[in-house]
Amino acid sequence: MTRPRLPSLIALRAFEAVGRKGSVRAAGDELAVSHTVVSRHLQNLQRSLGVALVRAEGRGLALTDAGRQFHAEVSQAFDIIARATMSVRPVARPTLNIWCIPGLANRRLLARLPELSGPPRNWDINLQPTLAHPDLQRGEADAEIVYAEAIDRSGGVIAEELVCPRVFPVASPAYLARFPAIATLPGLARASLIHEESTAQWEQWFELAGYREPVTLRGQRLWHAHLAIEAARFGQGVALANEVLVADDLRSGALVEVIPSALHMGAYQLVALRERWDEPAIVALRAWLKNVLAA
Repeated sequence: MTRPRLPSLIALRAFEAVGRKGSVRAAGDELAVSHTVVSRHLQNLQRSLGVALVRAEGRGLALTDAGRQFHAEVSQAFDIIARATMSVRPVARPTLNIWCIPGLANRRLLARLPELSGPPRNWDINLQPTLAHPDLQRGEADAEIVYAEAIDRSGGVIAEELVCPRVFPVASPAYLARFPAIATLPGLARASLIHEESTAQWEQWFELAGYREPVTLRGQRLWHAHLAIEAARFGQGVALANEVLVADDLRSGALVEVIPSALHMGAYQLVALRERWDEPAIVALRAWLKNVLAA
């Protein structure tokens, strides 16, 4: 019996990720491609099948009835492929898969990864900078490092706070010299601010700082904290940063703290499955992270 022509495997991967994440952008982050590429794969898959698999819902996507049924089967198929791959692959060095928010991975962890991967452990480290969250139950990662105020522990996970850093606005010395008014809350509220994925962080910071006047926030959006910080170093405006990410820049004078504050807006937290929390690899990862972030 001739097997029917199958859809593109790449398109199926994109569909499976979108169905699981509920967002084209989150699926793109996981697959390390742009959201436009994911959207194109979805369109091609639906066209080849002749059926609608997703529909718009709010700011994201939801599966149709046909999509839910197809997604369940496709997810099961990928799980079977993953198990088959693990069973046939020759035994290699242990690999520790870590998903981490990009700013922390780029500015603090990358330089010290050899401490985790080198002797005596000799692990292979897969550090994936992403804003997406892995499915720990399905083994997409061994652990993830997030920045959040609270963690939902209903999925059988444990979260441990690593550090709760102070948050404050930073700018280059040259930018502050050109616009000295940003050293006051009213002046800062009128400045060209640098945002990450939205203006929410700045809105929260002004509220915590006690600024009660209406604020119309302006400025570019760069999606990731390390990009916002780099833009501030280049003199493009004022970024909201924390002491974990900009400690070296403050010491070197590349950035200055515009308005001193003692505000906190979340913590870096390590998340892993409850049943794996005391495994040697997770224990070693926790100890290493605490050492790096305490430095």
